[in-house]
Amino acid sequence: MSPGSAVEDAFRTEWGRVLGAVARSTGDLDLAEESAQEAFASALRTWERDGVPERPGAWLTTTARRHAIDVLRRRRVEADRTSAAARLGERVDAGRAVGPAADPVPEEVTLALDDDAWELDDPDGDVLRLLFTCCHPALPAEARVALTLRSLTGMTTAQVARAFLVPEATMAQRLVRAKRRIRATGISFRVPPPELRAERVTGVLTVIYLLFTEGYDSWAEPAQETVGSAERRALADDAVRLARLAARLLDDEPEARGLLALLLLQHARRDERTAPDGSARTLAEQDPARWRHDEITDGLHELDVALAAGRPGPYQVQAAIAALHDGAGSDTSDDDRAARWVEILGLYDVLLTMTGSPVVALNRAVAVAEVQGPAAGLAAVDAVADASALAGYHLLPAVRAELHTRAGRPVEAATDLRAALELVDREGDRRLLRRRLAELSGVTTGHVVAPS
Repeated sequence: MSPGSAVEDAFRTEWGRVLGAVARSTGDLDLAEESAQEAFASALRTWERDGVPERPGAWLTTTARRHAIDVLRRRRVEADRTSAAARLGERVDAGRAVGPAADPVPEEVTLALDDDAWELDDPDGDVLRLLFTCCHPALPAEARVALTLRSLTGMTTAQVARAFLVPEATMAQRLVRAKRRIRATGISFRVPPPELRAERVTGVLTVIYLLFTEGYDSWAEPAQETVGSAERRALADDAVRLARLAARLLDDEPEARGLLALLLLQHARRDERTAPDGSARTLAEQDPARWRHDEITDGLHELDVALAAGRPGPYQVQAAIAALHDGAGSDTSDDDRAARWVEILGLYDVLLTMTGSPVVALNRAVAVAEVQGPAAGLAAVDAVADASALAGYHLLPAVRAELHTRAGRPVEAATDLRAALELVDREGDRRLLRRRLAELSGVTTGHVVAPS
């Protein structure tokens, strides 16, 4: 492997560890980023001359540490000079009060100057501390997602901005405010204590899932016509990578494995999520042969391990539903298909009890229609139609349209499709709805739209 390729490989695998190590020891995320960047820049120069070190991660962490220590020492010297100048000024002009010209050097800076405060044998622990810090509940939700991307994956501010379709200056300010909040509120780089761990783990997993959703949705969009498509699709891969990390570091939390299983089982369908015309494909329209079956196998393994712990949670239940959808291609008869939908409905009943989510209730209505018929499905939709969480949600009238179509009511279906078109904000879904509307004449039967 060439030195340049080695640096690229190390960036993917070691960035979070290097950043986490410096952040933990200095308590300064900006300094940690600066030091990590300098370490990788130094690697490009040094490894070309001296060769790739046996332990690239340790080399990078040590180099970043030395850079941080140099910066902190310069700050200490500058602070001492400022303090001495202030004292001299007080003696020269004893009649006038002279305030400090610079902030005092914080205690953690003193600790960071001591080599003994640095530990290079706990890289995973440093990454876990960094992950909990980026996902701290004191930070706004949008800041948690952006900061996690920036800190754990090494994406530049410009790349994060493109992924979320906001100006780079806006994203830069969002990250600056998040870092200021960390300093101002005294958020420490540590794993939360036992009494807060469950809540904080839930927050970490939520951030990873939100990140995945941003990326996964873009796979149902016409790639060539969508701004930032490549960056947005890559978010799903980043989320899977972070989920693997969380599952490994939080090995006593079955929901972490449940989330990883869910992401793998869903992301395995990505190549089939867009039709040739750029419209989104429903599950019923996808070709299971083109799903990534190696990822499905991995997802099923992670789900088995999670369920074996005997502590089921929402992500595990969603992963079990996804696994049943992924097994649809193996249905050999109508009886097999009917049995699978009965299982899916049972899991949605469990998930609805766990979460009380109107979105889950809407998805459950799809399963009700498959098991009990379109009339029962429509009744289940109507039962949650007034939920505030579904206001403006285009899938509410879209699901109702599918059920009306299946029940042989094309006029009502067309009305709901037009309502959905008024609400939809993604081009892939818009094209799907238009296709449905164009096909509606003469269509009185068909499969209900299942989550894709």
